[in-house]
Amino acid sequence: MLDLAITAFTLAFLTLGFRRPFLWVLAYLYIDILTPQKISWSLLAALPISLIAFLLAFGGWLVLDDKRDTRFTLRQALIVALLAYCGITTTIAEFPVEAAEKWSWVWKALLFAIFLPLTLRTRLRFEAVVTTIVLTVGAILITGGIKTAAGGGGYGTLRTFVPDNAGIYEGSTLSTVAIMIIPLIWWVARHTTLFPKGKLVTLFAAALTFAALLIPIGTQTRTGLLCIALLVVLSLRAVRHRFLYLGAAGALVLAAIPFLPESYTKRMSTIENHQSDQSASTRVAVWLWTLDYVRDHPFGGGFDAYRGNSLLVPTVKEIGPKNNVTLVTEYHVEKGRAYHSAYFEMLGEQGYFGFALWAWIQLLGVWQMERLRRRWRDRKAPDTAWIAPLANALQISQIVYFLGAVFIGVAFQPVMFMIIGLQCGLWSYARRIEAPVATPVIGARPQLQVTAG
Repeated sequence: MLDLAITAFTLAFLTLGFRRPFLWVLAYLYIDILTPQKISWSLLAALPISLIAFLLAFGGWLVLDDKRDTRFTLRQALIVALLAYCGITTTIAEFPVEAAEKWSWVWKALLFAIFLPLTLRTRLRFEAVVTTIVLTVGAILITGGIKTAAGGGGYGTLRTFVPDNAGIYEGSTLSTVAIMIIPLIWWVARHTTLFPKGKLVTLFAAALTFAALLIPIGTQTRTGLLCIALLVVLSLRAVRHRFLYLGAAGALVLAAIPFLPESYTKRMSTIENHQSDQSASTRVAVWLWTLDYVRDHPFGGGFDAYRGNSLLVPTVKEIGPKNNVTLVTEYHVEKGRAYHSAYFEMLGEQGYFGFALWAWIQLLGVWQMERLRRRWRDRKAPDTAWIAPLANALQISQIVYFLGAVFIGVAFQPVMFMIIGLQCGLWSYARRIEAPVATPVIGARPQLQVTAG
């Protein structure tokens, strides 16, 4: 039944694009996030549905869309440079077969981030893109949240639509995406014109937020817990009654602790002492190996270069009763261990130059969204009041990603590059619609002001 429903919905989505070509852009977002071809076992599984949606989206824009307001930003040019550079390192990768497999989806994520801003000409399109991302991710969060509430979670065992770690379905990745999407959930609830605002919309946003907060518990990932703490701190900027907000957040945490499974609290306790946890110790060992590797390979080793590592990983264990504990260090040999960090992933695979390009793209987004937030926060007109809140939501989402990316290899995560595409589009849109303010000259006759773009 699920296969039939998801196949019918996906094909209907694509068919509607022949009437409204922009729907193909939304269809690609839906397909790339949810990966219905991995859920289906019949027609969708046999078709390159993601590539079809991508070609339809690009072709529809190229042939049918209005391009008068199209602008190309600096960040899009930087993504083009990163795309080209990654293509070059793929041809000389140390593990060419594995590198080609990763390249097969990385190029689409980068190219779509370049393409998406070109389609965002109106407020309605921004709303449609953000809402599609929120609801598609939300479908996964609702499924995971229900299973967590029913006691079906666990480290590496929470299953939603897809049983493997493809896309955002890996536990730590899903936890990070779940928390970083919360600001966008509330932007949609407060500012969208796609559906009437009311108590039902607010209730759904609250329920979806609750489901998102359950995901780090269901996956039992330390990354998600840290992302929640950071989101609480970042949200203080937009909260009127900060002490009340912090008090309510603290009370909620204290009330939730007795209901948390013992396996979750035990795993979270390893945050303060990573040496007692082999997976955390392996991470540190991989990071040190990557620093040594990039010194000898300044241009990186191409995608999946980590497969060449061999590590001696120390772990510290406590032996004996509590009043007479002996610390014993044990060593384990690990080979071909992944980076478990987007930053070291970029360093090891793309070298110093690739890392610098990627970091420039990311940090420029934080700066641009801050400029937009400050410049537009006092605009109260209905047609512009949504810009500053969206810039703020996109900025917070990106900063939460920065923290999650410390512990997981998500340097090319498609959802993050969708956020980057939205940022580029919002930056271009705001600059286009903003009329230049002329400096008044004493004695000069009034002049007609012309809006840029």
